[in-house]
Amino acid sequence: MKHKHDSNRPGREPREEAEPVSAANAAASEGDFQAPSGDPPGAFDLPQAPAEAGSVGPERSAAMEAELAEQKDRYLRLAAEYDNFRKRTVRERQDAELRGMGVLIRGVLDALDDLGRFAHVDPATVDAATVVQGADMVEKKLLKTLAGHGLEVVNPVGQPFDPAVHEAVATTRAALPEEDHRVAQVYQVGYVFNGQLLRPARVVVTQWHDEP
Repeated sequence: MKHKHDSNRPGREPREEAEPVSAANAAASEGDFQAPSGDPPGAFDLPQAPAEAGSVGPERSAAMEAELAEQKDRYLRLAAEYDNFRKRTVRERQDAELRGMGVLIRGVLDALDDLGRFAHVDPATVDAATVVQGADMVEKKLLKTLAGHGLEVVNPVGQPFDPAVHEAVATTRAALPEEDHRVAQVYQVGYVFNGQLLRPARVVVTQWHDEP
């Protein structure tokens, strides 16, 4: 004898009824995925394309053109000012050099006049001693004038040899050990102008030898 199925029969669990498919699951099954509500806004947003240059408004474009024109004008004015400054600096330096040379030449004019007088004397009426004395006077006056402008004469007889301002053209034997490397003779004096060596003094330098 067959028995009918009794859902409330002891020893059997009641059958769970299938839940209806949610709208979200249905949408996912159809390929339409929606971001969960817990994600931050914009997490799945696509990057926006940059605005094109043509999208700038006419007022903004006019302002940019005006600013560019102003910057260009400022650059041109600065370039012109710098060029004028450079030319003015070169001209002022040249003028200063010419003024300095004029002062120097004006100082030697008296010595030049004295030299001209002795250069045009009549040899028949003037003896040699007078000419020598006159030349010595002109030399001293000229050196005094140049010394006032910063010229120094290098005449190092008896001084220790200094390669910075002396040029050894020959050597000679020293009589004593303490006379080693001293200037025994000056072939040609040197000149220093305001600390700048114009010409070294050409000298003969002593050397000590132990051999007799």
